[in-house]
Amino acid sequence: MSAAAVPAFTPETDPLDVIRWAVAEFPGLRMPSAFNLNGVILLDLAVRAGYRGEVVFVDTGFHFPETLATRDRLAARYPELSFVTVNAGAHPDDGLTAPDLYAADPDACCAARKVQPLQAYLKAHNPPALLNARSRDQASTRADIPFVEPGARVKVNPLAHWTRERLEAYAREHDLPVSPLYFSGFLSVGCWPCTRAVRPGEDARAGRWAGRGKTECGLWAGEARL
Repeated sequence: MSAAAVPAFTPETDPLDVIRWAVAEFPGLRMPSAFNLNGVILLDLAVRAGYRGEVVFVDTGFHFPETLATRDRLAARYPELSFVTVNAGAHPDDGLTAPDLYAADPDACCAARKVQPLQAYLKAHNPPALLNARSRDQASTRADIPFVEPGARVKVNPLAHWTRERLEAYAREHDLPVSPLYFSGFLSVGCWPCTRAVRPGEDARAGRWAGRGKTECGLWAGEARL
């Protein structure tokens, strides 16, 4: 789709309106999720806006138990949605990668365990658009994302302009099942070997691949981005 076909959304546009537009505009829309704070809120908003599609989670084999438990709690809370786990049951010794690849080459580990499996899923199902939970204040790499990114596969970002404070307030108001890791300072949670708690004043994603000069897994940035 072209940029001209995108509605004239403003920073004040309600995410519900963005989601309703996306649901109507893109039959077959899919929602990838890692069940962080943003993702949990997007799930709730999407259901309220009428989304009844798939929520796609990639099991890298290195997820925190709390992440998997949060997935299961969300699946129980939102039976209207179909929760799909790609690579279900993956584990560090499954032969997909060398057990220590995350330390030797985190880009290669992300590519093999997260990006390639999701790309394969998308190739098989070919959704016209992706509904995702990125927001501008998560990291400097996301500071300019719009509500809608046109392209061969449109990316819809309903939470683009929501701050962490607003997200937290929404979660409290609706008693959402946020991962307990969040309240221990893990403001963005990926795989356990490459995630630490965020320090005061840091971006929400500063705990991802800390000290590696890396803030994105490759799903949303780089040559293999979605």
